Amino acid sequence: MKRIWIVGLALLMVVTGFSSFAQEKPEKIKVLLISGDDVGPFHDWREIADSTRKVLENACRFEVVECEDTFILDSNAALDKYDVILLTGFNANTPTISDQAKENLLNFVKSGKGFMVNHLASASFKEWDEFGELCGRKWVMGTSGHGPRSMFTANVVNKEHPITQGLEDFQIFDELYSKLQGRSKIEVLVTADSEWSGNTEPLLFVREYGQGRVVQNAFGHDHKAIENETNKILLVRSCEWAATGKVTCCGACAKACASSSAQ
Repeated sequence: MKRIWIVGLALLMVVTGFSSFAQEKPEKIKVLLISGDDVGPFHDWREIADSTRKVLENACRFEVVECEDTFILDSNAALDKYDVILLTGFNANTPTISDQAKENLLNFVKSGKGFMVNHLASASFKEWDEFGELCGRKWVMGTSGHGPRSMFTANVVNKEHPITQGLEDFQIFDELYSKLQGRSKIEVLVTADSEWSGNTEPLLFVREYGQGRVVQNAFGHDHKAIENETNKILLVRSCEWAATGKVTCCGACAKACASSSAQ
């Protein structure tokens, strides 16, 4: 009888332990990925959105919902469901967003949530000056540019920030965005030297906006650039940092996330 009681107690402890672990497991970060438009010879927006979503979902830290237009920004109630908005699309052919949508987006970030803008998405809403302030830097047609897509060295210039901590300089085949415009205070994490502009260009940077956090990642012309091993780590960490202000997926964890998204 005593043996049965001991076995039963051991089983109870195991079950209780699993239950406690399940309760302590953090909720997934809710990501609203806004894609679409950018139709033409420059970018395949579906490929960019699919690759970005795959990297995040394979990290097992995020729940990603994709919207193929910007109309969701008109609903403050819809935005309340999310922790971070990730903009990968560029409104090349569709009208700009409404005044209500602009207000909702700014208030979303000011309230303490996150915003990420990737690659050409910073060229969106060209008539809206505050969007450039939100992004920190903005692609301006006719001023910003890049040389031929090629392999280049990206330099991790801030290794103390949670997004880039422990990472080294890396090679990536991509467009090296140059002459992004803006004067907002930004914290630059990754740069590269551009032959096209003759300058050292910021390619990954962050800023605070109200109580919220903004990350701009200028990498990501196509799935090959998005799925670069180091860029995958940067995407995962950036999304978590923008949403929460901290990074838990780092070191070996981040490398595992990158490896899993390649499978």
